[in-house]
Amino acid sequence: MRRSYGIIILMIVGLVFANGCEFGKSPGNLYKAAIIMEGEMKGKPWNEKGYDGLKQIEETFGVEIEVVENVNTEKDISEAVSDLVKDGTNLIFGHSSNYGEEFYNLSKNYTDIHFVYFNGNYYSDNLTSMNFNSHAMGFFAGMIASKTSETNEVGIIAAYQWQPEIEGFYEGVKYQNPNTNVRMEFIYDWNDSEVAIQAYEKMKDYNVDVIYPAGDAFSEDIIKRASEDNIYAIGFVSDQIKIEPKTVLTSTVQHVERLYVLAAEKFNEGSLKGEIMSFDFTGDYITMGEYSEEVSNRFQETLNQYIEKYKETGLLPNQY
Repeated sequence: MRRSYGIIILMIVGLVFANGCEFGKSPGNLYKAAIIMEGEMKGKPWNEKGYDGLKQIEETFGVEIEVVENVNTEKDISEAVSDLVKDGTNLIFGHSSNYGEEFYNLSKNYTDIHFVYFNGNYYSDNLTSMNFNSHAMGFFAGMIASKTSETNEVGIIAAYQWQPEIEGFYEGVKYQNPNTNVRMEFIYDWNDSEVAIQAYEKMKDYNVDVIYPAGDAFSEDIIKRASEDNIYAIGFVSDQIKIEPKTVLTSTVQHVERLYVLAAEKFNEGSLKGEIMSFDFTGDYITMGEYSEEVSNRFQETLNQYIEKYKETGLLPNQY
């Protein structure tokens, strides 16, 4: 487990409010924020986005930040939290759904600390789960895949069967073209790129010509393989069109860095509640990435209209 430290922002000296607060730093509940993550930050889009959010907290609130990498076991989590609390951290982000249960247990002992993690069902007075409602983004990805496919065979490679974007993808494919078949493969690990590549090879045997790799740790590898095989792909978590501009049709982008800042703002002002919070296209916490030239302007307009209507009504096209 490796710890890496953010830089304390230099405070402007000489300008002091009458109440003793330094100029440029918002007074509030936040003293220090930290993130723990399962793997390393570099090269992992989901982890990099979490770090970007933490950096924005540092810049916005003028507080120290800290990153702890490779925190996987119950023991690792407990030790990391203990060390962070000793260092004065009072807002701790766990950058995975896998931290929910252990955070729930730790929150009972560290009642002055607020814990935040993502895409889980555990919560308590000082534990918040911030969830992406990814069913809709999967739906729109499915529409694009189905529209583009010439073989009427599209595929999704996901880490786990419970990912909401899987059902959404299937529904979007069928809404766009009921005759398009959906192939699914699950690797049961967020980070196993080797197994994901094996799943991709299976997809090729079924003549799949559009693929949606729904896992950030392996999406880039799949996109590069797809480019070699003249298969289209849809990016995941980040806007990945620059990886292979002729291969990536668009991306389903989750702006988790914005949730970090939102959580810090609420915590600093004392309004962050222990609850499950849900985020979607409304508020632009989820967006579609840049479109490829392979997606016609007319279809882009149609899709964007569907997205705007979804933001207004909460209804997907198959629910009208």
